Amino acid sequence: MADYETFQHDVLVIGAGGAGLRAAIEASAAGVSVGLVCKSLLGKAHTVMAEGGIAAALGNVDDRDNWKVHFADTMRGGQYVNQWRMAELHAKEAPDRVRELEAWGAVFDRTKDGRILQRNFGGHKYPRLAHVGDRTGLEMIRTLQDHGVHQGIEVYMEHTILALLKDGERVVGAFGYERERGRFRIFRAKAIVLATGGIGRAYKITSNSWESTGDGLALAYEAGAELIDMEFVQFHPTGMIWPPSVMGILVTEGVRGEGGILTNSEGKRFMFDSIPENYRTQTADNSEEGWRYCLGDKEARRPPELLTRDHVARCIVREIKEGRGSPHGGVYLDIAWIKEKMPNSAEHIKRKLPSMYHQFKQLADIDITEQSMEVGPTTHYAMGGIHVDPDIQMSRVPGLFAAGECAAGINGANRLGGNSLSDIVVFGKRAGEFAAKFAKENSLGQIDHGKLEIVAREGVAPFERNGAENPYQVQKDLQEMMQDLVGIVRNENEMRSALGKIDNLKSRAAKVGVTGNREFNPGWHTTLDLENLLTVSEAIARAALERKESRGAQFREDYPNKDERFAKVNTMISKAPDGSMQIRLEPLPEMPDYLKQVIEEMK
Repeated sequence: MADYETFQHDVLVIGAGGAGLRAAIEASAAGVSVGLVCKSLLGKAHTVMAEGGIAAALGNVDDRDNWKVHFADTMRGGQYVNQWRMAELHAKEAPDRVRELEAWGAVFDRTKDGRILQRNFGGHKYPRLAHVGDRTGLEMIRTLQDHGVHQGIEVYMEHTILALLKDGERVVGAFGYERERGRFRIFRAKAIVLATGGIGRAYKITSNSWESTGDGLALAYEAGAELIDMEFVQFHPTGMIWPPSVMGILVTEGVRGEGGILTNSEGKRFMFDSIPENYRTQTADNSEEGWRYCLGDKEARRPPELLTRDHVARCIVREIKEGRGSPHGGVYLDIAWIKEKMPNSAEHIKRKLPSMYHQFKQLADIDITEQSMEVGPTTHYAMGGIHVDPDIQMSRVPGLFAAGECAAGINGANRLGGNSLSDIVVFGKRAGEFAAKFAKENSLGQIDHGKLEIVAREGVAPFERNGAENPYQVQKDLQEMMQDLVGIVRNENEMRSALGKIDNLKSRAAKVGVTGNREFNPGWHTTLDLENLLTVSEAIARAALERKESRGAQFREDYPNKDERFAKVNTMISKAPDGSMQIRLEPLPEMPDYLKQVIEEMK
């Protein structure tokens, strides 16, 4: 029996982005011992890539905004398959979480009278996104880390968790390894919070960094938790297209919020061709009105570039497929045009969008104050994830909590921009709070050393194989297959083909061999990530097949319309006793009358 180094905490948080940090801070404030495990370096979390802002109904720019409008916008954006209780809590609590960040030192942009400035974003009725230029996520991580460092949280950087440990039905720890040296470690805990982010690396073109391999979802699934809404994968309309080395890197929605327009190769502003009926009364019928709205005129109307992300992404794909795309397979995003309307527009753009200006200048040699950007859809965010209780964020596995992108429910079929940053602090706080409460009410459980040895043997098995398969090639083939067959536009034949290919890729992954030893071995790390990527890819394909309709981020060309049969159900995925993936449709809980009334009033 190997003697693994063991660490013990009341609450273990896995993931150190915004949700993980906020959970750790809250649990520590409750007086329990907290360990924080992160796959990369502290501060490298994907939250730093969130640029546009954090959505909260502060009402600083338009005093008509309030939690009810925010709730109604979130539900409408999610096509009403959201977990309504999560959407309600989020809308009500987001303003306090933003003010809390401010009190902890976040330096938000300001209105002329000194309040937190808010900008327009897709799907939000009023200017609602508090921001720090286009570096909001970076400022949030800085603030949370600076605050958290004083809380006595033990941080384990560059560690990957391979399995959750259970005592009966309850989770009691985690088993993983330290990436630099490859040494296995045991983390004992009374409660665990998963905050591992998304699944973007299952796709070829993504805005997500290398860490986003669906680890938390796969860990929870293997431990007996359920996954929900996995068919809903958000493709952000605007990622960089050129040069190839930066394909997929995010171009913030804030560019459109500050007046950027989308045009095709013919110079036409094509978004005016596809405005849904329920948005027509809010939408400008010419670019002048759209520009007035972006400057904050309360009475002016919303430009069509700020419709929901799923709709804008499909419009861009249509232009590309019909031969009106840019030279490198995208469309044009133009904010330079505002110089016609605004003196000193170049300085305005550099001040409002500093990251975008430097990103394009340094990586593509494009001055966005003078030239258009080439952009196209990029895999960005998973609305689906671990099914949790809306109030306490615990999964159906006792002691296992989840928050942030790896949890699911608030966003329904499509997330509104900016809701992710408020989601991570609202539900990160709740997860930390209730994980600490659970830890105080329970003792440490027993570790099954037999399970540990099985996981450890599986972990080192790639060193004992002859290397018939290369981990990078298997990962590349999976990403290309998911991009082609389970991407923005889907159909049954292609997704059934995808499931067959996933089975083949599982067989190939089982033959992957690596050379060298466990120290500094990125090939080994990639091999261990493959199982998680294959699990979430299968879940996405099965859920997308089960939902025989188009709704939000799920667009099926064989079922192009919404279907009432699916209007009030979620897809729920669990692991069967025989190891197969089971899927069922679960009815949404009935929305209470007072929230139905809110939605009617906002219509």
